[in-house]
Parts: sequence; C-alpha cells; structure tokens
Amino acid sequence: MGENKCQGLGDPDFTFAVHIGNRPPMPEFDHLDGLREVSPGDIARIVKATGNHWRKIFNIYAKLIFELNSGQQGSWQDFRDQQLLQKGSALALLFSKPNLLPDDKNIIQIITGKTYAEELGLLSKTVEVQAGFFVVEDSKIIITPYFDYRQLSNQKITRLVSLIQSLPN
Repeated sequence: MGENKCQGLGDPDFTFAVHIGNRPPMPEFDHLDGLREVSPGDIARIVKATGNHWRKIFNIYAKLIFELNSGQQGSWQDFRDQQLLQKGSALALLFSKPNLLPDDKNIIQIITGKTYAEELGLLSKTVEVQAGFFVVEDSKIIITPYFDYRQLSNQKITRLVSLIQSLPN
C-alpha cells in the first residue's frame, strides 16, 4: 500500500499509482502535504480551472483503469466522475518522485513520459517491451508515453492494459 509521504491526489491506501512530473497549476497544489482524496466534482473543478491538458490526463487515467477492470458497470466517464482517485479506489496520481523501495514491489507504478523517466534516472534500468513502453526490471514499474491523446491513444491504452496484466504477481 502507498504511504502518506507521497504528494498528490488519491486514496492513501493505493495499490496503483501514476507518477507525473507536473501538477495542476492551482495554489492548492503548490504545497501538498501527503495525498488528498478526490471528492465528487473535484476533477471537473480542476479541469475547469486548468483547461484541456488536465482533462486529458484524468480522462486517460479513467480509461486505463476502466479497461483494466473490464467487468465494471457504466462508462469510463462515470468511473472518472464517481470513483477515480477517491477514497476506496486504491488509486493515486502522484506529483512527488516515485518511491522505489522494496516494500513498494506490490504497487503497480506508471511513470508518465520518457522525459520524466530520464529525469528520474530510471531509463537505464529498463527493458523496452513494446514501442514506447518500458519496464523497470524485476518490478511493477512501467514507463509509458505521456498521458496525452496523441501519445497514448486508445489503442496504446489497450496495449498498456495487456502489459499490466502480464506483470508478475
């Protein structure tokens, strides 16, 4: 499970984390101390205040998890608005650097963007498993294209789901 030393949005008991190298440009996110659970309406409020860039990030995250949990009722939009990053979701969107300690081996961690992975010094520890997708050896850490429709299309989301499902338990 995740620990509160992380900064970002989501469930403090997360088992799936997306790491992103930026944060919404809003004062409330400048100095987060830990994880903040999302409440209904928060994502819409953030998108309204910050624009299309963050809408794409939340939409891609919701599409990914909705496809990963294919037995869910409703739509990915319903999932985004009613469950994504909320208490009990086991999901996090982290603005702080990834915690790569051994006790985090059971957490699936997605690093968004090859450039961010390079900044973190992770690319040298990876194996490219598909075009644009890298896995840190002996871990559940996947480096993906940035969460943007041009870089991470629906087809690539489906490939990412298959890659996540193939990770060792």
